[in-house]
Amino acid sequence: MFNRAIIIILDSVGVGEAPDADVYGDEGSNTLLHVYQGYEGFKLPNLEKLGITHIDGLEKIRNENVVPTSSYGRGEELSKGKDTTTGHWEISGLLLEHPFPTYPNGFPKEVIDEFERKTGYKAIGNKAASGTVIIEELGEEHLETGALIVYTSADSVFQIAAHEDVISHEELYEVCETAREILQGEHGVGRVIARPFVGKPGSFTRTDKRKDFSLKPISKTLLDYLKEDSKDVVAIGKIEDIFTGRGITKAIHTKNNIDGIETTLKEMKNNTKGLIFTNLVEFDMIYGHRNDVEGYGNALIEFDEKLPEILSTMRDDDLLIIAADHGCDPSTESTDHSREYIPIIFYGKGIKENNNLNTIVSFGSIAKTILDNFDIDNDLIGTSYLDKILEEE
Repeated sequence: MFNRAIIIILDSVGVGEAPDADVYGDEGSNTLLHVYQGYEGFKLPNLEKLGITHIDGLEKIRNENVVPTSSYGRGEELSKGKDTTTGHWEISGLLLEHPFPTYPNGFPKEVIDEFERKTGYKAIGNKAASGTVIIEELGEEHLETGALIVYTSADSVFQIAAHEDVISHEELYEVCETAREILQGEHGVGRVIARPFVGKPGSFTRTDKRKDFSLKPISKTLLDYLKEDSKDVVAIGKIEDIFTGRGITKAIHTKNNIDGIETTLKEMKNNTKGLIFTNLVEFDMIYGHRNDVEGYGNALIEFDEKLPEILSTMRDDDLLIIAADHGCDPSTESTDHSREYIPIIFYGKGIKENNNLNTIVSFGSIAKTILDNFDIDNDLIGTSYLDKILEEE
């Protein structure tokens, strides 16, 4: 058995359209396959050695000469939706039977009116838009009037952009907390997101002070069960935001993927027992949403080049799980998330090699497997794969 699990989420690295992709308009999406196909000479030798291209649905990019060193499969999401919160919550064992609300035509008047009344700021924008585009469009008006830029996307988000010369990021966070209090129930979006930016008209730049304000998890998660059992739960990246701090014993926010990887490596060297849970967001945030196939590929190469160090830093009693939370195919016309299977890779001493688990029903099987390892009773969704991934004694 393992004394520690390390989950690394490659945010948005999907591996093929889900069975219900047509419901979401995502037929044909396959994030990883299309990055390979759209980037000449692209390879991920270390992830390939683990088995990522041996996952069902990736036959076109598979190197049959590679014998995977892990147990691997593709995870099928049972929850409704294709956003960050839904994906991470299901990974932690929660099922969302109804998707978070979305607002392709902007938020209703009553929501904006209450936002303006409770925060004291006028809102401009109020439409679905690219974050970089809308600050160029409305940034100058925002500087002149002090009105906050409110916008959304195809995801269930209420985003607030503000220049740091107009409102400090700390005050913007307070405004977001007020918005979070407003957006409950019928209008309970998955996340309220602070989007600070700097610069001048024509050259505005978003800063690394983004902060997400999620809904509170609807019930106990993997993190709660581990914490209640006196285990360490280390949250790296935006994990603390996604779970509103619940079930976490230590949280470290990071600036980018490399910072997230280095922070994970540092935490792996500590004598923790329980869970290290890391999200690497740049695949999604910077490249997927901007349809940048080459940039997406370079970010994957960057992770792949650090993977040997991650594997060599593992203890004999560590279980490494590499997964994703949804897709965001940069090769399609859409700039939004895609409803896809996710890769699920189990690696560690005593884990079966070259072990294709095929389709793993429910992302929650990750949580069930970890809790089964720690012999913690729970009522989360999913199926434990512990007996399927451990070598026979």
